[in-house]
Amino acid sequence: MRRAAIALVAACALALLVAQGAQAAGPACTKMRTWLHRGSGSASGLIVLDAETGRVVCASAPGRQRPLASNMKLFTSGTVLSRLGPEKRLETKLFGDGRLTADGVYHGSLYLRGAGDPTLGTPGFYEHAFPGLGTNLLALRPEVRAAGIKSVTGRLYADDSIFDRLRGVADSGYATSSEIGPLSGLDFNAGHATSSIYSGWSSEPAKLAASKLARSLIAGGIAVPPTVALAVTPPNARPIATLRSPSLSQIVNFTDVVSYNYFAEMLIKLLGAELGKGGTTAAGAEVVTAFARSLGSGLHAMDGSGLTRSGRASPSQVAAFLVGMRKQKVADQFIEDLALAGKEGTVDGRMRGTAAYGRCRVKTGTLTGVSNLSGYCFNASGKVMIFSTLMAGVSDLSLAHLEQDRIAGMVASY
Repeated sequence: MRRAAIALVAACALALLVAQGAQAAGPACTKMRTWLHRGSGSASGLIVLDAETGRVVCASAPGRQRPLASNMKLFTSGTVLSRLGPEKRLETKLFGDGRLTADGVYHGSLYLRGAGDPTLGTPGFYEHAFPGLGTNLLALRPEVRAAGIKSVTGRLYADDSIFDRLRGVADSGYATSSEIGPLSGLDFNAGHATSSIYSGWSSEPAKLAASKLARSLIAGGIAVPPTVALAVTPPNARPIATLRSPSLSQIVNFTDVVSYNYFAEMLIKLLGAELGKGGTTAAGAEVVTAFARSLGSGLHAMDGSGLTRSGRASPSQVAAFLVGMRKQKVADQFIEDLALAGKEGTVDGRMRGTAAYGRCRVKTGTLTGVSNLSGYCFNASGKVMIFSTLMAGVSDLSLAHLEQDRIAGMVASY
């Protein structure tokens, strides 16, 4: 009953936005509609509203769902920050199921249990792939030494059981995708086979992580078998060492600013593992959908990044989500984790010479034939505006960007 009531409220709110948008007019709106259609024809939608009052100042077909592309990351990251918390850190742990004798011999096996940390790897990799972030797997070695362990009689196991073992999303038939690499509950170097960002993908990320740890321990004078295997950590195992990831807010910031698909897909599985029916993309999508509904929004979620074309929402639904996020405790983090127009990430260099430059926090979205731009503008007038431009039928991406930038500039001029 509660879910039905929330859905009804959301539907009414969206209907009101569409009705208001249909009545919105004026010279500025006429220009924005012209730019919208010049950038992509008639297969696109737009909504612009005053964030404080909710008044729609311009709209064009705002109620029809279209491919979200990377605008899906707005929903994923907003849910992560709101439901898991911006300061949460993911803990990759090394467990043991045996006992340590006075001579430093550990009689038993070790288990490297993943927590879905997308930044786990080696500094040689992550300092190039996502500078300023990273969880150093090799930092486990001094902790093992500090625990008094000099040799291990058993094996070293990799435990990736927090997530399922589907490596991709629907876009790639749930197999490893050229876009995001293999997803794993114990991932390593973002799924790459080596420490080079140009290397191919690993077929077994969890085993690769455990093998790298084994080699590090051996190099540090700790005798462990070099071969590793997959296994679930037994319930009687005790923690020996722990690694903590960067905060979720830091991970979300990189996800949204540069539109990093791999992080987004790891985060939606994390939502499923922490709050849903398990560490799957589908379970995470259910969590995102429920959270969006609670804000008076909605969407058809298929993955965390928007790579799957059937992941859809309408401009009104995107705007309703952005309105709802401003009322959350994590509003400031969510907004600041979006790219600053003209100065960061996927919008670096865009919107120069417009009022949007340096004043709008936005998320882009690009697929073949699709170009989207949505976000917030903090205007010189003191107004806060929200807009969503979802363009389908795009044949010229540069033209679509030009017209989106003009629209954003107009939004920032209110």
